Amino acid sequence: MKTRGDALTEVLEEVMGWTLAVMLLLVFGNVVLRYGFNSGIPISEELARYLFVGMTFMGAVVGLHRRQHLGLDMLVQRLPSWGRRLAAIAGHLVMLLCCAVLFWGSLEQMKVNQGNRSPAMDMPLSIIYGGAAFAGLVMTLILLISLFRLLTGRATADDLKMSTDDAEQAMHEVELVTLSINAGEMKVAGARK
Repeated sequence: MKTRGDALTEVLEEVMGWTLAVMLLLVFGNVVLRYGFNSGIPISEELARYLFVGMTFMGAVVGLHRRQHLGLDMLVQRLPSWGRRLAAIAGHLVMLLCCAVLFWGSLEQMKVNQGNRSPAMDMPLSIIYGGAAFAGLVMTLILLISLFRLLTGRATADDLKMSTDDAEQAMHEVELVTLSINAGEMKVAGARK
């Protein structure tokens, strides 16, 4: 069953895809214009930078909602269920603090930069910091809902995991690549002798 959070992450993923496409077109178009026609798009670099920052914050929200961030939970997985629950609560509290700082800090930056404008696009800089505030707020809400489930006993065993199987798979693939690189280095060192 889809939740509102799932619907929001699907929308954010769609927006991220379009953002990436626009960034690619802007940067590629600017390179072609500069080298081919000795001109360029004045706002290209600035807009691509702001889109990249926005895409990063959207990705942080999606990753948090789907628990796709990398987590080192080897120790946590060996704890009894009450220990895993306690570790999950502690982790949520630390993440809540970080997201709250991001939210409030971004709001303060919006106030400070209210009169400032970007150089090329002449856009209010408070809009840029608004994206960080939005991400901080949404991530705080995601964490509060998850923490509520943990504290009321409504959390499933999957909720107690610090990361998803996708993140574990990524870590496993990194280990395999590292092992194969080390094995290749050992073969090269053996051949030199």
